Amino acid sequence: MPVTNLSLIDILTAAIWTMISVTLPILLTAMIIGLLIGILQTATSIQEQTLIFIPKILAVCFCIVLLSPWIGQRMLVMTREILGQLERFIQ
Repeated sequence: MPVTNLSLIDILTAAIWTMISVTLPILLTAMIIGLLIGILQTATSIQEQTLIFIPKILAVCFCIVLLSPWIGQRMLVMTREILGQLERFIQ
């Protein structure tokens, strides 16, 4: 069965949605922590620019550790789907 443009678009769409769903929780965590620290800095008139990095790095690392089984499972499903259809792409 030859590869059609529609099947390639379907695979690329699924890959993009997988990428978005895997990265979105981590990016949202960084954004929320940055927003909370920014509000705290504004409320206390602390203008230290480096204050935001340590809490944000710790929150992102914690989020990655917490979500790594789910992220790995999603990536494994996508990889199996692509590799399962590999023979169609070789022809």
